[in-house]
Amino acid sequence: MDNRTRAVLRAMRRILRVTESNSKALLRETGLSASQLVLLQILDDGGELTAGELATRMGITQATTTALIQKLENRGLITRRKGETDRRQVWLSLSDAGQQILARAPDAVHDKFQQRFAELEDWEQAMLIASLERISDMLGAADLDVAPVFDAASLDHAP
Repeated sequence: MDNRTRAVLRAMRRILRVTESNSKALLRETGLSASQLVLLQILDDGGELTAGELATRMGITQATTTALIQKLENRGLITRRKGETDRRQVWLSLSDAGQQILARAPDAVHDKFQQRFAELEDWEQAMLIASLERISDMLGAADLDVAPVFDAASLDHAP
């Protein structure tokens, strides 16, 4: 293995470690995965949304969204309400318990990344995106359904 390959693998391992550490801290503080936290944050920002709207905003499948919703509803962190004009439509919102857990959640690593990434020049952002997409392709992970969230706890797609 040459030095450049080792350098790339070390950098990827550091990313995985910080992701895992962040996920553990979030789980310890709130009992939530990063994906669950992001779903709650989206509801907090958007008010009432449908499961389809949540899936679109998170960039994940409807099935993954449904699993997240069920877990959060079972914990009493979100509520469901039938549509008034169309009873088939279900609106989701943050419960009081969900708002309380958001208030005590630690800052996620992706929040820090988002802030620093936004500070980069456009060409730097494009270069990083291209490099990471290339690495994803090299690892055979290009077709995986993943949310744009660092969540080591859900790497097995079990939100």
